[in-house]
Amino acid sequence: MTEYVRDGAEIYRQSFAMIRAESDLTGFPADLEPVVVRMIHASGQTDLTDDVVATPGVVTAARAALAAGGPILCDTNMVASGITRLRLPADNAVRCHLKEPGIADLAERIGNTRTAAALQYWRDDLDRAVVAIGNAPTALFALLDLIDQGWPRPAAIVGAPVGFVGAAESCAALAERTDLEFITVTGRRGGSAITAAAVNALASTAE
Repeated sequence: MTEYVRDGAEIYRQSFAMIRAESDLTGFPADLEPVVVRMIHASGQTDLTDDVVATPGVVTAARAALAAGGPILCDTNMVASGITRLRLPADNAVRCHLKEPGIADLAERIGNTRTAAALQYWRDDLDRAVVAIGNAPTALFALLDLIDQGWPRPAAIVGAPVGFVGAAESCAALAERTDLEFITVTGRRGGSAITAAAVNALASTAE
């Protein structure tokens, strides 16, 4: 029989210990460090620390919003599926609106992607929400535009869309903001797993 570690808790313990041994986490405040560790764990890339950018108050803002029952608004179902419900402090709603009736027609009317069009369903909850964008740069660009047009600012944004067209640019646009609490990954890296991992770490201090 093949020998390998079979205990889930021990796998996590060893994994996080290896990440901390192999990653340069010195530039991150204490409350953000476990978030970055989980993002590295999801990506398998210890040099992700080079690209993570976050505001000093994002962890406090996100945890306060979630503790108060705020929803998590996701750009795709992949991101929503990666969020561990047992870690949520207030049985928070996790929403993705890509399957709303007429979303394709709405996207055509506004001349954008379905993920960008789905943001139209976010407005009423945005000011108390944690936003998780891990796939679609168009959703992140659209969110920033809507905020500039007067929409409410979310409590916190985890914005780490992945890809080659618009991903780096949308994350750079988020990283330049001084009016928002956010975590982003600059460059082309990112994705559903990294984004969901960050939200899971924000949702609970349990490692």
